Amino acid sequence: MKSPPAKTKDLLEPPAIDGAWSRLAASLLLAVLGGVGLWSSVVVLPTIEAEFGIDRGGASIPYTATMVGFAVGGVLMGRLADRFGIVVPLLLGALMLGLGYIAASQAASYWQFVLVQALLIGMLGSSATFGPLVADISHWFLRRRGIAIAIVASGNYLSGALWPPLLQYGIETVGWRQTHLAVGVFCLLVMLPLSLLLRRPSPVDGGDAPVSAHATPTAMPLSPGAFQALLAFAGIACCVAMTMPQVHIVAYCADLGYGPARGAEMLSLMLILGVVSRLVSGVIADKIGGLGTLLLGSSLQALALVFYLPFDGLVSLYVVSAIFGLSQGGIVPSYALIVREYFPAREAGSRVSLVLMATVAGMALGGWLSGEIYDLTGSYQAAFLNGIAWNLVNMAIAFWLLMGRMRPQARAQAP
Repeated sequence: MKSPPAKTKDLLEPPAIDGAWSRLAASLLLAVLGGVGLWSSVVVLPTIEAEFGIDRGGASIPYTATMVGFAVGGVLMGRLADRFGIVVPLLLGALMLGLGYIAASQAASYWQFVLVQALLIGMLGSSATFGPLVADISHWFLRRRGIAIAIVASGNYLSGALWPPLLQYGIETVGWRQTHLAVGVFCLLVMLPLSLLLRRPSPVDGGDAPVSAHATPTAMPLSPGAFQALLAFAGIACCVAMTMPQVHIVAYCADLGYGPARGAEMLSLMLILGVVSRLVSGVIADKIGGLGTLLLGSSLQALALVFYLPFDGLVSLYVVSAIFGLSQGGIVPSYALIVREYFPAREAGSRVSLVLMATVAGMALGGWLSGEIYDLTGSYQAAFLNGIAWNLVNMAIAFWLLMGRMRPQARAQAP
């Protein structure tokens, strides 16, 4: 007996993914591809500075604009995911990201380039492939939620490890405009069909079931609004610190005479090892929780930043960049775990995206602030000190929240 003919829709659309681990793999790939929007402005920074005749602070603005747009768009995309499912923001993001890079390649002025980076690439493009994807995968895992979140959150680091050398090669061979055009076409051809693989609705349980592997949600030390705001501020503080090496390492190496290609290699190195750090931190987080992981990662990041102050030789910069990558990878995913430990599942998309986008806002602020400090002082030493100071603020918040969580447990165990 002949099987009935396939429907036209079935022929045009790929099958939806059912299994949690297969969905995790597809989500990771989308995060890697969509993360190009976070790193292209870093690689192109020296080229933009020369082409448009601007200073280092001005050349940092496209990155800052992208991150601000990314932060705002992440909250918007998170709410779309809560309301309509993850596919809607993913399709919108893939379309806008592709069109954004095509438009950027045709920018006739500096401010046109900045506007495209902020609106199309940042706010409506790459933002869909970070916070909303992390929130979505958190619904598919319970006991291994920490490592699942860490894997998807590693996507933007893998993106940072893979894209900068490719982009730098394209800039050196065909120019930055043709490189941006190729990236735009690639995103449209690959990300749109890949997004359709995640059509199956997430198994959200109505929103009020236990949010972690424990029996009940963790009690908040503050009101929900105040707790969310404090987490957001902590995210800003840690990422102002994190962004100094990540955003300015290419320009820093160029200033030291090593060339931008060496800086792109260091950026890739720190982000590859950042993936390792995120995966290890995911395993640790399943043991000690989000707050403990946050404090551990923040402390290690502060130590790594200190190492940049006395060491500026080529070999030593590779070593310090490696240490930095191994130190800070687990910080950002820990915020998603903290949110899932304290808030109901029905709010995951918007709340996880809000906190993660606060970390992006911190990177936007830090990228611009480091450039301005460089312009004022003529050196990156003061910018590193600024990052260390912000990092200490983050450590203080994480320590206070962790101590507040431990005090009720100690009282409950007292005879």
